[in-house]
Amino acid sequence: MFGGLVTAPTNSPHLRKSGGSELGNSVEEGSLLSIEANELKGASTPMGTAAIMPSPVLLWRFKVLLFFIWGFICCKIGWHSVMRMSVDLRDLFLYEAFLYYNPLLLVTLMVWLWGVNLWVFSQASVNYAKIFDLDQYHLTHREIWKCATWMTIIVPTSMTAYLYLYSHGEVSLAASQPVLLYAAVAMFLISPFDIFYLSSRYYLLRTLWRIILPLQAISFSDFFLADILTSMAKVFSDLERSVCRMVHRQVATIAWFEADSVCGSHSVAIPLVLVLPYIFRFFQCLRQYKDTGEKTTLLNALKYSTAVPVIFLSALKYHVFPERWTNIYRPLWLLSAVLNSLYSFYWDVTRDWDLSVFTRIFKFGKPHLCSYLLYGRKWVYFWVIGSNLILRCTWTYKLSAHLRHNYLTLFAIAALEIIRRFQWVFFRVENEWNKMNSKSNIQLSMSDIPNEEDKLLGSNNHNVGSTFVQAAYPS
Repeated sequence: MFGGLVTAPTNSPHLRKSGGSELGNSVEEGSLLSIEANELKGASTPMGTAAIMPSPVLLWRFKVLLFFIWGFICCKIGWHSVMRMSVDLRDLFLYEAFLYYNPLLLVTLMVWLWGVNLWVFSQASVNYAKIFDLDQYHLTHREIWKCATWMTIIVPTSMTAYLYLYSHGEVSLAASQPVLLYAAVAMFLISPFDIFYLSSRYYLLRTLWRIILPLQAISFSDFFLADILTSMAKVFSDLERSVCRMVHRQVATIAWFEADSVCGSHSVAIPLVLVLPYIFRFFQCLRQYKDTGEKTTLLNALKYSTAVPVIFLSALKYHVFPERWTNIYRPLWLLSAVLNSLYSFYWDVTRDWDLSVFTRIFKFGKPHLCSYLLYGRKWVYFWVIGSNLILRCTWTYKLSAHLRHNYLTLFAIAALEIIRRFQWVFFRVENEWNKMNSKSNIQLSMSDIPNEEDKLLGSNNHNVGSTFVQAAYPS
């Protein structure tokens, strides 16, 4: 009816990520049968059809053009919507709009950068699927970028609709925009249907569940994702405040700005949510110590515990008198912030990356562990060490309470922390890849060494052979 049999390619990401191996095998068998049938019939693609189909490069350029046109339209509509408001209401409204949408925008940025990570690993022939114990249906960097592209389209579109409807007096419709967006994201993650990369979504959910309840042995993917979650503590804090306002029907209002509001800036839930990723990572370290008995895991747990006083001392600004905050709690907060930043920086360089630069100035203490696959130049290591120190201190400074209402500064600092974690991923995976290679080389070298029985048999055969030769050809 539509021109004959159409076969799906065997390397389709929807088949590989959504369906099982049985489906992939059946599709592959069907494709082979159809190809053989076409060959027997002598079928060939008409020249007119090949001329009508656009080239992949032209199609890709057309999609990029549409993407930028849509982004320009959203920016123009959003700007005119903001300019329609009064100056007094504009700042409060933008603060609320950023609160609802900046968590998802930061998650979108993280997804884009994760795709870049996977692309670099694939170019450097790093078997990241083996490192993270992924199955054959795992997402590649192209599919990660495809997800990031849809997120980049959907989230700003919802934000533009929110700005436009609110500025034109449609408050109820404006309030429904973030609610619908958050509900759609939740349904997308937990959907049991075999669509939208089901196996990858459930892999993420299972890993998150193991992070929350570390009841079994900790794998590399468990504490790797938990480390990334510590960089997204601000995202979780804003998510909590956004969901709180949706539940209490405070969206598109300024009732939440009052000090006694349940979802206001004085809420006790804010520091509790901020500290959760560090608590999860702390208990992971204790579980590792129970399983392995390595004392370094206790030192790692101590590192995550240093973030607790930073968060709670910062939150005291809203619950104590200004004089007590200035004279007592702010100096303690500064001391704990410096301790957390330096400790975390030291652990990144010497443990997570295993560069050991503190043994010699501007020299690597363990050069054999430095990657020869990804980053061959030493200036790359010097750059990431210096930028990691600066961004560590910046991320700790973000936890200061007096920045809570400066949404643009907070968004910029949170984006810089995600970029710092993006750099951290390269060197953390590099270190793990080097460890796996060194272990495999040691196992191969051990297998090449003959055991004692082989040595004895070899020596006996040699003696028997020499005795036979002497008997056959006496001197």
